[in-house]
Amino acid sequence: MKKVLTVILAIAVVAAFALALYFTLFKQSYPVKYRKEIEHWANEYRVPRELVFAVIKNESKFDPNATSRAGAVGLMQLISDTADEVAEKLKITSYDLRDADTNIRFGTYYLAYLYRNTGSWENAVAAYNCGIGRVKLWLADERYSQDGVTLTGIPISETRAYVKNVMRDMEKYKEILNENE
Repeated sequence: MKKVLTVILAIAVVAAFALALYFTLFKQSYPVKYRKEIEHWANEYRVPRELVFAVIKNESKFDPNATSRAGAVGLMQLISDTADEVAEKLKITSYDLRDADTNIRFGTYYLAYLYRNTGSWENAVAAYNCGIGRVKLWLADERYSQDGVTLTGIPISETRAYVKNVMRDMEKYKEILNENE
């Protein structure tokens, strides 16, 4: 009997360690950085906060100094033309995209704009990656949308993977943020 209890105790200790390791790795994979700024701008522009977290995770992995080969900058990887457009709409004359709050504000505003102009968060995410013009063309094309509202196919593999990843991560962040409240 003593041996059985020892084995059960050993299994319980190993299971507890494995569970703790899993949650540590999970939290590292889904950081909750810049929460105050994300929640503020997500609330201001009516964008799901978990979507903003997911976009940042996929765009920059929460590195405010990230820069792409295409010249996209900061947490939400905004290109200068898009940032200039957003700044004009917000009546901002001077800005720094490496500033986390500014980058989150502009990126979140842009997601809200894309949502209003494409009809769904999934379409907005696709447009965030490849441009609103392409998404509107796909929505008007029966090969990619039967109803002109829902994309049933995305012809660019990079965008298709990006949308899949962001939407998956959005669901993960929904779980994480709801657990922490």
